[in-house]
Amino acid sequence: MRDVYVLATSCTNFGKRPDDSFKDLTREAYLDVLADAGWEKGTPIEQAWFGNCGMGTLGQRNIRGQVCFTPLVRDGLFPERVPLINVEGGCATASMAFHGAWKDVASGDMEVSLAIGVEKTFVQGDSARTLEIFEGGIDQLDPHEWMDYYAKRGEEAGKPFNPKISGGTVFMDTYAMQAAWHMKTYGTTQEHIALAASKNHWHGSMNPKAQYRFELSVAEVLLDREVSWPITRSMAAPIGDGAAAAILVSADMLAKQPQEIRNRAVKVRASVLSGGKYREPSEPGLSQVAAKKAYGKSGLMPQNIDLIELHDATSFCEIFQLEMLGFAEEGKGGELVAKGETKLGGTLPVNLSGGLVSKGHPVGATGLSMIHELGLQLRGEAGERQAEKARIGLAENGGGVIGFDEAACSVVLLEAPLK
Repeated sequence: MRDVYVLATSCTNFGKRPDDSFKDLTREAYLDVLADAGWEKGTPIEQAWFGNCGMGTLGQRNIRGQVCFTPLVRDGLFPERVPLINVEGGCATASMAFHGAWKDVASGDMEVSLAIGVEKTFVQGDSARTLEIFEGGIDQLDPHEWMDYYAKRGEEAGKPFNPKISGGTVFMDTYAMQAAWHMKTYGTTQEHIALAASKNHWHGSMNPKAQYRFELSVAEVLLDREVSWPITRSMAAPIGDGAAAAILVSADMLAKQPQEIRNRAVKVRASVLSGGKYREPSEPGLSQVAAKKAYGKSGLMPQNIDLIELHDATSFCEIFQLEMLGFAEEGKGGELVAKGETKLGGTLPVNLSGGLVSKGHPVGATGLSMIHELGLQLRGEAGERQAEKARIGLAENGGGVIGFDEAACSVVLLEAPLK
């Protein structure tokens, strides 16, 4: 396999953007990633991977990428006859697009490949349509399987599964049950979860592209409206829209770029995927499997990682994923957060973008927004939220739900440019 480099990244502002269409968001992210690469047009692009989850619910069930890129082809900004591959993997959709583009280049099949994720989950005046988009992330063919699973797990966690009285989606209930089981088993507290949320809202307040740009104290997080105990609204990712993109290239193509562009290229040390299953609560999650694969392929270990962007659809996820990724012993993730190690200035900064709870979570774009943030950090371009001496970054992104697992998980390891 060949070395692969992230030549350029982009990310739109995340938030509720009812006046912007899928095509508008596609154009914005695409033109921004071209500008980041120093290109006026996408002429060198040989293939593109287009990630999206919700467009089918809103009427465009097939050829989503082709539809969104048609105006760009017509304007001469995207090359004619280039194939676009449509990708869907729940909240891991954009990471799957990234993985596809990485394989294009790593395999030697392409010199340049584009990954882009575009999403609208906010449907103004139609919350039922928004809910329909998210319902696609869980088995709709045999729902009794997960209903039976959650009923049993709820009893074990001391939190009965009853989504009809919950303040959120079934996904918030699944996270809440996992948090309750973790609390019951290891002594993790609701305050630990609130500490993670408060920290990420602070990070997000420094991110000009974040959906929420305000700070919240631990007390304010705890006193916010309950979504599904122990999860409050401030601990949960909001509904929103946005897009993100990355251009991946080979070493040969990189060598042809101007020096100032070569100096910003981020090396991909590993890109791996893993699949979920119905597991026992005491079994490791699928992110542990993906992380071990990534460490094995890259020759890196947790102690080599300088910063992390991880999938905190709820703030409990930060605690759990720190354990699964090998940065804390099982049951000790909350303690790591409580010590302040995961905030800006700590030994292992996590979600300097603000994470999903503050930056936002337009599901089909989220994974590439993580790549964008790591790119900024590793190039030293993150402004007031810049981590010191960041050389290796890890992105973890999960999508869909199978029991207590996500349906799919991506782990990507990136290395800073040589100065």
